[in-house]
Amino acid sequence: MGDVKIEFKTFQNVINNELTPTAETRRAICSSTEEPLWESPVSTQEDVDRAVSAAKAAYPAWRKLSQDERAAYLTKFADAVEAHQKEFTELLCREAGKPPQAAGVEMFFVMQNLRTVPTMRLKEEKPEDNDDRTAIVRYVPLGVGVGIVPWNFPMVLGIGKAIPALMAGNTFIWKPSPYSPYTALKLAEIGAKVLPPGVFQALSGGDNLGPMLTAHPHVAKVSFTGSTEVGKKIMASCAATLKRVTLELGGNDAAIVLEDVDIPTVAAKVATYAYLHTGQICMAIKRIYVHESIYDEFLAAVTGFLDAVKTGDYTDAEAFFGPIQNKMQFEKLQKLYEEVDKQGWKRAYGSAPEKREKGYFIHPVLIDNPPEDSLIVQTEPFGPIVPIMKWSSEEEVIRRANGTDLGLGASVWGKDVARAQRIAEELEAGSIWVNTHFELGANVPFGGHKQSGLGMDWGEVGLKGWCNPQAYWVKHS
Repeated sequence: MGDVKIEFKTFQNVINNELTPTAETRRAICSSTEEPLWESPVSTQEDVDRAVSAAKAAYPAWRKLSQDERAAYLTKFADAVEAHQKEFTELLCREAGKPPQAAGVEMFFVMQNLRTVPTMRLKEEKPEDNDDRTAIVRYVPLGVGVGIVPWNFPMVLGIGKAIPALMAGNTFIWKPSPYSPYTALKLAEIGAKVLPPGVFQALSGGDNLGPMLTAHPHVAKVSFTGSTEVGKKIMASCAATLKRVTLELGGNDAAIVLEDVDIPTVAAKVATYAYLHTGQICMAIKRIYVHESIYDEFLAAVTGFLDAVKTGDYTDAEAFFGPIQNKMQFEKLQKLYEEVDKQGWKRAYGSAPEKREKGYFIHPVLIDNPPEDSLIVQTEPFGPIVPIMKWSSEEEVIRRANGTDLGLGASVWGKDVARAQRIAEELEAGSIWVNTHFELGANVPFGGHKQSGLGMDWGEVGLKGWCNPQAYWVKHS
């Protein structure tokens, strides 16, 4: 199905495999130039009702297909996306404000999900099987699923919901962020050419679209990635009809650096995982804890890394830093940067907010050993401003790393891998890493503990999250 043809200059909702215009449209903004991008739909309640009705009508036939049959459809979909990989990468650069390096990273994970999930199978379990009776645990699909996807990774965070939902036998409606609707609409347009009607749809709109979907009585599950604040509102809305929910929310990931590391190598890796995509990653390193005996040398190595990397727009293939994706987040970060001097935090690197003629560009900042209870340590900036702090005892640094309400990810770095693992296993997070961070796989679950989320996407856990377990008893006499 690599011969599926679509163009990338007009964008419409996809409802029941039809490109569907809306009376009202809006334009997202290119964060590099502040110029309007293409018109995109603004969905109404009528659009939501039509999409949910189509998804509900498509569900019985889709769920009756075998897993192998659904996988064959999804493999055709993956082939068609791969054939348009260049166009999707360029579109991703425009809508998400990513330089090509960062867009390439996201596209890699998109294809990994598209290729891996169709190879996975939900298997029945038999906790009891004897001459008298057999007990089987089946995993049956839920019905109509909705994915609400943020602006920072608009492709992979949606694909990571859609493909497992479809593989498990559900139908799916994708709601992208109004800041980055374009790649989602084109993915659904490809879906309309290779999947049965109503199976995979996309609706774009304003801030009222999410509540319309979460309140709809015929939606069985909502999977949301975004802020903890909004996640709580979605959970409350879904409670009215006891919808299933998966919530992947904010993060404040700690990296603990032991005293035995190779400083130049590890400093470059830690800085990369802290500042990748200009810090706009829920699972980025947000707090760096370095053993006091190597602190000064490690700090110097991180600042050297920041000196060496380049800032550029979505066309700059050499750029590491790009712009902040949207004006709302840019203004939040400007206010946080103003707090640096007000609070007396010491800059190890970086200056006041950078002023350019155009674009939401902001200078990376590294804060030198701020107080543990300071705003920059206890909250998630979601931008290129990172605190680095000293630690002296394992007990102390574990307590500090665990000392927030969030628990998305955490990492430990050291040559003594057994020691690093022992420390990592004490950390309260959905993902823990040793000598790496932000390591992901489509076959491994991904989500948060504490107020960083509920349930998980990806892996067998994510696949089962799109199902109800069903106890199935057979009496043999």
